[in-house]
Amino acid sequence: MLLLSVVSSAVAPGLALLIYFYLKDKYDQEPLHIVLKVFLLGLLIVFPVMIIQRGLSLGLHAGPYTESFLISAGVEECLKWFVMYHIIYNHTEFDEPYDGILYAVAISLGFATIENVMYAWYSHASIGSMFLRALLPVSGHAMFGVVMGYHLGRAKFSKGARSRGILAVSLFLPWMWHGIYDFILNTTSSYWIWFIVPLMAFLWYGGMIKVARANSLSPFRLLKREEEVNL
Repeated sequence: MLLLSVVSSAVAPGLALLIYFYLKDKYDQEPLHIVLKVFLLGLLIVFPVMIIQRGLSLGLHAGPYTESFLISAGVEECLKWFVMYHIIYNHTEFDEPYDGILYAVAISLGFATIENVMYAWYSHASIGSMFLRALLPVSGHAMFGVVMGYHLGRAKFSKGARSRGILAVSLFLPWMWHGIYDFILNTTSSYWIWFIVPLMAFLWYGGMIKVARANSLSPFRLLKREEEVNL
């Protein structure tokens, strides 16, 4: 029973955050079954990520920079971006800037959820430690997804060289923030919380601004206003 409670606590944060960002889509909500499929893709990419990370760990001298920015953040964000670009970016349902945020958050939370379940299962974690992981790793992956998805949405609805530049930013920024997050955990000991909490507060503040901006750029915004006026 206790193990079931811990596993449930590992799954709940990811689903709760997914629902939160799904409801943040103000003007043209995405089909729920597609959002859930992207979430499941996030679950599945954990396994190639683990294989690549294991190979890099064996083949490289894993100092804190290499471990944080290449083996951890680099592999995870590159695979999430790869799936987003090749499966979601040109999908017909990706028809407004906020969709980039929603789908990137979905794949990120799928990844974070299975990672959380594996941690709970193999470490026999306590409810307290799972609560902390909900506030940090799971929430962190969601924010990296917001950053990636916001810029993917901008790139999708931009043109030419500008679009390609924003696409590069959509990979670079989540990789950078993820690497900084991991670097803090890898190089600080008892005082890591003094760095992580301000970082997470900054990412959430910036993330909510990006959510509002993406919604404000929706081509469906004016249509919805007209419908409300006509009612």
